[in-house]
Amino acid sequence: MTAVTSLFPDPRRGSAWRPTIGVRTRILATVLVLTALGMLGAGITIVLMQRASLNERVNEALSTEVQEFRDIAEPGSGVPTDPSTGKPFTSVGALLQSALQKQAPDRDETFLTMVGGRPQFVPSSERFVNLEEEPALVAAVAALPVDAPVRLREIDTRAGRIRYAAVQVSVGGESTVGSYVIAQSLERNRQEVTQMAQRFAVVSLVSLIVVGVVGWLVAGRLLRPLRHLRTTAERISHNDLTERIEVTGTDDISEIAVTFNRMLDRLEHAFRTQQEFLDDAGHELKTPITIIRGHLELMAANDPADVEETRALVLDELDRMARLVQDLILLAQTKRPDFVRREPVAVDELMTDVLEKAVGLAEREWRLDEQTPAWIDADPQRITQGLLQLAHNAVKYTTPGQVIAFGSRAEGRTVHLWVRDSGPGVSAKDAERIFERFGRGGDARRMEGSGLGLSIVGAIAAAHEGSVALTSPPGEPGAVFTLTVPRAPVPASAQTIPLVQEVP
Repeated sequence: MTAVTSLFPDPRRGSAWRPTIGVRTRILATVLVLTALGMLGAGITIVLMQRASLNERVNEALSTEVQEFRDIAEPGSGVPTDPSTGKPFTSVGALLQSALQKQAPDRDETFLTMVGGRPQFVPSSERFVNLEEEPALVAAVAALPVDAPVRLREIDTRAGRIRYAAVQVSVGGESTVGSYVIAQSLERNRQEVTQMAQRFAVVSLVSLIVVGVVGWLVAGRLLRPLRHLRTTAERISHNDLTERIEVTGTDDISEIAVTFNRMLDRLEHAFRTQQEFLDDAGHELKTPITIIRGHLELMAANDPADVEETRALVLDELDRMARLVQDLILLAQTKRPDFVRREPVAVDELMTDVLEKAVGLAEREWRLDEQTPAWIDADPQRITQGLLQLAHNAVKYTTPGQVIAFGSRAEGRTVHLWVRDSGPGVSAKDAERIFERFGRGGDARRMEGSGLGLSIVGAIAAAHEGSVALTSPPGEPGAVFTLTVPRAPVPASAQTIPLVQEVP
């Protein structure tokens, strides 16, 4: 396999690289785009509805004026009558003039009357447009037939676009046709819609600015744990895993920071355990390796007695190294979550089994001080391992015939399991260090072992949320090592139901 080195380093590597567009910007841009689209949709809908409403208002105004004129031109008697004189109209011109005199045009409304296709009468008030001066309108109205239906039409004028209605009318048998034209300006409606759209646009723009500022602040607040996570991850190295992210919120992003802190706890624990294993192995294996190397270098290969003596020493040192490595591996395994496999355990049965196994350790007076019918939720093999380790230590400091006793007692929510011996006891000075790794008592240098036994017992107790303690009164023989674990309720499978027998 050939290794290839790139002449151009990957810009994504290293702490100096940063994404071109941050998450905060992307979130804010997404929010603003969606908000702008929502406002645009709402604005278009409002404009269309407002335009439709204004158009309907114009149509209603034109329809009302047409109906008022018809009430004059087509009364119930069928003959158009002048309301002021009570006499029938004699000409179309008189009818149109009378109808026009009764009108008071609005600012956006105007009228025009035509007789014989030519403009005849116009309102005397100020008008927004002079219809008689619009040739296109005059021609369009003049071209309408006598029986043309009344329709709403639109046309462009000097004053802008207008909507108008033209009513064709005649009087009696007169052949002259008159036209009554009502017009409404559409420019004002358009201006109102335009002004409303402009106001809505300004309000929308201000709202977008407010949403942008608030969104930027809120996004920054929510993403703060992620920024801390990034900076913390940049500062973390294999030499220092103590950095943690400060968590102040309770949202999902804060939960990510909490999870990251827990991951760092596990990593720190794993690295510390690995470092302790390497330190302990390097420290404790150095001596036997030096001893073996020194004796092999000084061994006389031609002297069978020296070879045999060196061989025995080397094998003894290798056995000691094997025990040490095994204890170190076991101590490292105590940090794993699957180190213990819990199940309901009856304490009295457990202590009886431990006593039966301990009898084979050495010739001692083995006893069972006290028993309790309590239950614990524990790994029976690990608890047995811890108690036998305590018993093995007791064997080291006792002689044949001396007492080594086991016992158990339940107190409240805890259960105490102890191993008692009648040896020389433990001094107060030694009691402070014997539970440490490779910790030994003052007279234990001549004793066989790695010095990890009590550390393993303490790890087993900690794996069960318990503890181990030593009781050795000064000046009195013997020591009591107590393993304390939480008490568990009696399992349903262990509860017995008394049988009721019928007496014949």
